[in-house]
Amino acid sequence: MSQPHEYARENADQFRQQLHDLLRIPSVSTDPARAGAVQEAAEWLADNMRRAGIENVKVYPTSGHPIVYGDWLHAEGAPTVLIYGHYDVQPADKADGWIDDPFNPIERDGKIYARGASDDKGQMFIHVKAVESILKTVGKLPVNVKYCIEGEEEVGSPNLPKFLKEHQDLLKADVCVISDSGILSKNQPSIVYALRGILALEVEVRGPAIDLHSGMYGGAVHNPVQALAEIIAQLHDQDGHVTVPGFYDDVLELTPEERAELKKTDYSEEEWIKMSGAPRAWGEPEFTIRERIGARPTLEINGMAGGFYGDGIKTVLPARAIAKITCRLVANQDPQRIFEAIRNYVMRITPPSVVAEVRQLKGSGHPVQVDIDTPAMQAAVRAYEKGWGKAPVFMREGGSIPIVADFQQTLKVPVVLMGYGLNTDGAHGPNEHFVIDMFHKGIDTAIHFLYEVAN
Repeated sequence: MSQPHEYARENADQFRQQLHDLLRIPSVSTDPARAGAVQEAAEWLADNMRRAGIENVKVYPTSGHPIVYGDWLHAEGAPTVLIYGHYDVQPADKADGWIDDPFNPIERDGKIYARGASDDKGQMFIHVKAVESILKTVGKLPVNVKYCIEGEEEVGSPNLPKFLKEHQDLLKADVCVISDSGILSKNQPSIVYALRGILALEVEVRGPAIDLHSGMYGGAVHNPVQALAEIIAQLHDQDGHVTVPGFYDDVLELTPEERAELKKTDYSEEEWIKMSGAPRAWGEPEFTIRERIGARPTLEINGMAGGFYGDGIKTVLPARAIAKITCRLVANQDPQRIFEAIRNYVMRITPPSVVAEVRQLKGSGHPVQVDIDTPAMQAAVRAYEKGWGKAPVFMREGGSIPIVADFQQTLKVPVVLMGYGLNTDGAHGPNEHFVIDMFHKGIDTAIHFLYEVAN
């Protein structure tokens, strides 16, 4: 099995140059003016996959940006691995603080600097080069492989759920692997086995029909901004517990084994203060910092507005006030049920002197948790051990990747999150980069993973 790894090493420079070519295409899915570039990136990727030896490659149109499919299905009796990734990227402009042109890749200090280098072109491309390395040497894969690479992840994957439902037979697999996340450090690989879901909503409080003069009406009309603040203040207790009745009912308790595993990567108070810039850590005192940001649900006030807040003074009693809220949910919590619980509680605590409305916003997603004892997960563990020379630790991720739940629920396939990036890669920000060594270690690890799945 040394041949594929030797091929990957011998072609390392070529692999990076190909990645540079893909990174030069400004496939910004959020910008209608870049629609042509997104299409170009899809076609470039499809062509590269064909040259790698991947078969049945097709660019599927959607009502938005296309999805690239490909497969290799000649491993009779072997499992099928579905590989997901995305080739679209966030907007980027040199004026945002980039040292170089974000769409002109530069290698510096052992890193590739470019928009999409880590999120997700570099990580996705690892799986194309891993398969190429096997096919160009051994001539056949140890497992069957399918690819589903989309161009709308950065806009919420609006067309992917429909594509999954309409192509369930095409995408049928035994395990889905996604590389769109990070590991703990260069020297310590990690596997994310749980992702929080997300619920987005807004609360609007209305009082008088129009803004009023605070001198003429103040003291006799309940100010909607004040009323909203009173409502918001009742959503948590002083220790950070969410006070909405039923909010924690479906939360799965952490096992002693999980708490022991999460403790391996916990933050000290000093580390958290340095990372966050906050005066001190805050939240449920019976849980560690790592548990609070990965294993516990949250209710966060993302913004509040109402009345006058410009320079100077305006003696207004505002007619309305609004708050934007998101909840990060953990395994077994249903976004719709949590929305209804929050709505009912807000309506109950709203003073009769104002009117409140709670609206659910687009962007909700279910939480995900994967059993760490599954054969596929253990195959990933062995692959990291061989690729990195060190066993990975298991982690829970505080963020959300809603499409993971779509793969689990629609295709009924277990998902393994094999990240190769770092949290310091600057994804979505200026000077995004991908550590070159991580790119090449990722290819080695992805090769090992396919063989470990076969075993």
